[in-house]
Amino acid sequence: MDFYEDISYNDMSNIEKEECLISLQPNNFKLEPTTVWSFPDRGSWATHSGRYRGNWSPYVPRNLILRYSKPGDWVLDQFMGSGTTLVEAKLLNRHAVGVDINPQSVSISETNLQFQCDTSSKIYIRNGDATDLHFIKNSRMDFICMHPPYANIIKYSKGLQGDVSLLDTDDFLKKMQKVAIESYRVLKEEKMCAVMMGDIRKHGKVIPLGFRTMECFLQAGFSNKEIIIKEQHNCFSTDYWEKRDKSFLMLAHEYIFIFQK
Repeated sequence: MDFYEDISYNDMSNIEKEECLISLQPNNFKLEPTTVWSFPDRGSWATHSGRYRGNWSPYVPRNLILRYSKPGDWVLDQFMGSGTTLVEAKLLNRHAVGVDINPQSVSISETNLQFQCDTSSKIYIRNGDATDLHFIKNSRMDFICMHPPYANIIKYSKGLQGDVSLLDTDDFLKKMQKVAIESYRVLKEEKMCAVMMGDIRKHGKVIPLGFRTMECFLQAGFSNKEIIIKEQHNCFSTDYWEKRDKSFLMLAHEYIFIFQK
């Protein structure tokens, strides 16, 4: 699979596996106090790693889950990927539902969640479409925490129907409008929905995908609670663009939008 390095949990040495299982919490963790976040150390506790291309640092969902939910709450991630949000929910004693359109992501997440910790979390994983959460009743989720693809910057499948990572900007935003509507439906009143999104560049011009995605959620009925700027680190394509083109600035930030129903 082109978005995941050819390394699996089963390929790890026994020592590496033990370290994964022993180090279940980050060292010297502190809740972020401002609207600017930066994590040069992307985080490698529990089963977290950076092998899945485009996955977010576990520091992000950890901060969001701790700030906007409480133990025993239900957390939803409709773009589950490698399961980063679900791993954090399990570690932090939250229940969680993870959804992904890609069966490979479901398999990877199931593997990453195979660790023992002293919580009573219930974790459910489903192969499904983020635009259709019919299996979740209205107003059931306490917190939504998602990191969708940035349109087709990283393609997570080849021709998989419903995969938003294969869509150009306009079609992607049409899908995100449906995601926003479903998110609003399943979230409880007054609760929060967090979405991380970055801008993209095409033909040298910036496309403000972050703010255009924000508008999808505002149109669905959400209101803005916070806008967080997250600094990018360890970007896969940084070396390539540094050597190739000096005519524009490299995008080095992402947005985390906190919406309230």
